[in-house]
Amino acid sequence: SPDVLTFFLQKTFTVFLLSTMALRNVFNINRFKQQVITSGYVDKDGKAHCLSPLLYETGFIPFEVSTDGGLTFPYSGTWLSVHHSKVSAGEKCTLVNETKWQYYGTPGTDGNLTLTWTHEALAASHINIEVWGYQETGDSYSENWLAEWKYLYTLAREAPNTGTFSFTPVPAEANYNTWDFGILRITPSTYSDGQRQVHHTHALAWHLGEDFRNEPAAWATAKCIEWDRKEEKLPNFMEEIIDCPCTLAQARADTGRFHTDYGCDIERGSVCTYHPGAVHCVRAIQASPQYGAGQQCCYDSTGTQILTQDSTGGSTPDRGHDWGAPPFLKPPRIPAFSHWLYDVISFYYCCLWSANCHFYMKNRPSSDCRTYRPSRAASAFGDPHFLTFDGLNFTFKGQGEYTLVESDLTSLRVQGRTQQARFPNGTQAQVTGLSAVAMQENNSDVIEVRYSEGLNLEVLLNQKVVNFSEQSWMDLEGLFLHSTADQKITVMFSSGSGVEIRGSGGFLALTVLLPEKFMNHTQGLFGVMNGNTEDEFTFKNKTTMSVHASPQQLFEFGANWAVGNGTSLFTYDTENLLNDYFYGEKHNASFLPVFYPYEDPADPLVEEMVSLCDSDPFCRFDVLTTRSLQVGNFTRLSHQYHKQTMLSQHRTKNYYPHCVTIISLSINLEFLDLAAVRLSLRFTENCLTFSSSFNSDLFFCHVFSKHPQDGNISKRQGDAGPQGAPQHFLC
Repeated sequence: SPDVLTFFLQKTFTVFLLSTMALRNVFNINRFKQQVITSGYVDKDGKAHCLSPLLYETGFIPFEVSTDGGLTFPYSGTWLSVHHSKVSAGEKCTLVNETKWQYYGTPGTDGNLTLTWTHEALAASHINIEVWGYQETGDSYSENWLAEWKYLYTLAREAPNTGTFSFTPVPAEANYNTWDFGILRITPSTYSDGQRQVHHTHALAWHLGEDFRNEPAAWATAKCIEWDRKEEKLPNFMEEIIDCPCTLAQARADTGRFHTDYGCDIERGSVCTYHPGAVHCVRAIQASPQYGAGQQCCYDSTGTQILTQDSTGGSTPDRGHDWGAPPFLKPPRIPAFSHWLYDVISFYYCCLWSANCHFYMKNRPSSDCRTYRPSRAASAFGDPHFLTFDGLNFTFKGQGEYTLVESDLTSLRVQGRTQQARFPNGTQAQVTGLSAVAMQENNSDVIEVRYSEGLNLEVLLNQKVVNFSEQSWMDLEGLFLHSTADQKITVMFSSGSGVEIRGSGGFLALTVLLPEKFMNHTQGLFGVMNGNTEDEFTFKNKTTMSVHASPQQLFEFGANWAVGNGTSLFTYDTENLLNDYFYGEKHNASFLPVFYPYEDPADPLVEEMVSLCDSDPFCRFDVLTTRSLQVGNFTRLSHQYHKQTMLSQHRTKNYYPHCVTIISLSINLEFLDLAAVRLSLRFTENCLTFSSSFNSDLFFCHVFSKHPQDGNISKRQGDAGPQGAPQHFLC
């Protein structure tokens, strides 16, 4: 056997993975990250199973296998640790009627509890069900702040592995029933207590002591007040987290900085247990730099952000980012579990198990969008057509490898490879399209998305193909990688920059999103992001070409951004790639594309093209040059997607983007001889806004008291103001 084996099977049970390899020993020892030791076993087919340990991080974990009792470890591989919300339902157990589990022991909630799992996930006829508790000890934000998983007791032994288990909870023994947060672990009954495997993280209401069952509200109130006092002594993490997008459309479009919170997902039916009234929530992808905190933003059915000042379903930030934060390992950066300890179980104390939600909302107030600025988007698709960050569009049909965008701010590089398109009959067309995109930022992993020679869409991580068949999310070095069921690939870099890639028929469509901090820090085919289209066609030597340049002249501009072998991020692992791109010209100067396709009224394809494309110039261009309605339709859809992304950046319907504090109150307002009306006011740092039945909003802009008194506002000649407060000038 070779010294290094590749592990193909990656089964995730929440954040833990079961890997297999072909060995024929009866026993093996596994060592993770050179230090964590677990036992293993060999099944009847001769495959060795490595038992996953309880870890405090996500991402690819190196491990080794010994077959001689730990004397040597000749076999090695990597194992993927995944956040429990990002794996399929078949890879974790389910709490049937989860609400009953949440409230068990409170008035009116008793009886049996049931959990289910995929019994095939465990190769055993009987199982044990264990209770584990999680805690973090030591001084907050210090070197001695440590995370700990502790085996508490076994709930069931030698239960049949049928995929379901029901029981009637009783209070745990005194030395265990103070643990209010943890997991249930389901293990083969042949293993000793405290080893592994399928589990579900939840609040352990059902095993708490008699003091909770006798007076649950009083017990939870005491816990809530204790948490509130602890929070007052901790640093204010709110000062360093990103503000929320103003609207749901903005939140879903800003894929470099925000991603769906699977606890409230519009694509999964908007089951928002912790945010009633919301239809969708997103989380900031990156944790805050110093405290590892997270941002959460929730939106109602109108697309408006829900704020805790208005509703208990409002957006709440997190002291511990739900997805953790590199380098992980220590609180509050432990994926999922730090978040549960500081932000979720406290919600149970204050909001679910007692009526003290004001304590929770005081410590977790919503961030509005006063400082939020949408990311700028640039796209390339079709034949290929380029839409720059500043809004210029052009078509460049070069054949080769080119710099789409690079930045000196974070050493971001996004490169594109184009290849010649083919007509439906298989012959080559005189146009090109994107066939591969590669990217890296600083010292991150390198991601490449490409079409193989068999027209299969592939994703490469550091020049090796990765498989998304069993997980859709990967925590990698300097980035997160996500793939959807319809093969949209999203790369989220630590700077907040994002790259979205979609494929169809052998060609890719690309969107790059960059935060405002990249202004004046980009170059390449997507131009200089600075709000000025006049310098979009900037060469490497900083000279510029007119924005009115002809397609032939743009060929010169595109050729200037060809990538050299020394800076290429691409993988050359086939004979064709080596010959055509590595040893060949990076820009094929001999390839002359069609610059002006002819639209022949007698061409039967033209009528179908007009029906499909209408007035979309990119769609029409691509149908004519490729003779393919399929290519034209993909171009049309990609163009629509870009326009929707651009539209979402400016959509602020039903939201006041500069509100700092929102106070709802009713007052009497006298407009000359009109009857008094009741209005709801919105106060900002220097602006008072209210909506009425009149034709437009009124803005009273001037300095005013942040705590105005109730009273009459009388409209006089050009001024207005509450009685007892400074006058406010109508503007």
